[in-house]
Amino acid sequence: MQIWTGTAFMHTTEAVPVARMLDEAGFDGIVVSDHMIYPRHLTSPYPSPTGKPMWTPETAWPDSWVLIGAMAAVTQRIRFTNAVYIAPARPLLEVAKQVATAAVLSADRVALTVGAGWMREEFDVMGQDFTNRGKRLDEMIQALPALWQGGWVSWRGKHYQVPELMLEPHPSNPVPIMCGGESDAALRRAARLCDGWVGNAYTWEDAAQKVTQLNTMRREYGREHEPFEIMLALRDPPTVETFTRAEDLGVTAVMCRPWATTDGIASGAHHGLELPAERYREPIERFAENVLAKIP
Repeated sequence: MQIWTGTAFMHTTEAVPVARMLDEAGFDGIVVSDHMIYPRHLTSPYPSPTGKPMWTPETAWPDSWVLIGAMAAVTQRIRFTNAVYIAPARPLLEVAKQVATAAVLSADRVALTVGAGWMREEFDVMGQDFTNRGKRLDEMIQALPALWQGGWVSWRGKHYQVPELMLEPHPSNPVPIMCGGESDAALRRAARLCDGWVGNAYTWEDAAQKVTQLNTMRREYGREHEPFEIMLALRDPPTVETFTRAEDLGVTAVMCRPWATTDGIASGAHHGLELPAERYREPIERFAENVLAKIP
């Protein structure tokens, strides 16, 4: 069982020192979140019961691959991925270049987790078509490994045409590509094209339903015997028993936030500390001692 955590809603300057703490404590991975902008006039419905994002317009979303590169530079073993990266809001070659560079600089410690996205305004300002984002993402998932092979590479598809070129540096090993999202289309994309799926936070019943649904779809596509990662968060307390039960369910990685109940951190208040990131150290080390060290 892998134990991951994330940088969402941290102050941007906290993420790098916290990544070093997590690496030293024995966490398996860090997920980073992604948004390019927050529009003044947001009309796209957020996929939640309220239809509104849970964050305020001024919330910082540092660039995923700049942040991953910075965290990789100060860590030794911890891995990185997204939850999730809105790849079809960017040009194909830009995604290929950024991920390949991060893979090389991190010594193959990155995976790419993609999602189709929900904010039309984000696509519009980036000059990318929102209406066919799902179909373009399907093709992008297939095109990226071809562009990461090294040497002269090219791609000919319906939505992307890449003439023969060199795209360096290229990863020395295949970069895993996972898919996020809870829609039927997202689950099918993961089952059909990807190396894994990254979900949200669930009850046991909902988590079991997602795992069963993914396994059924993978059998439909003849991929049930291929390696496949399932990463999600659980609403139960993060204990050894919780993680063991999740592994028995078929989950390969659980996301949690050891500092979630620590006073001041979630709200961003740091009470005048010279180095705000130090507030994360005690809950991280406590979690490592009480939970990580006891996982079989």
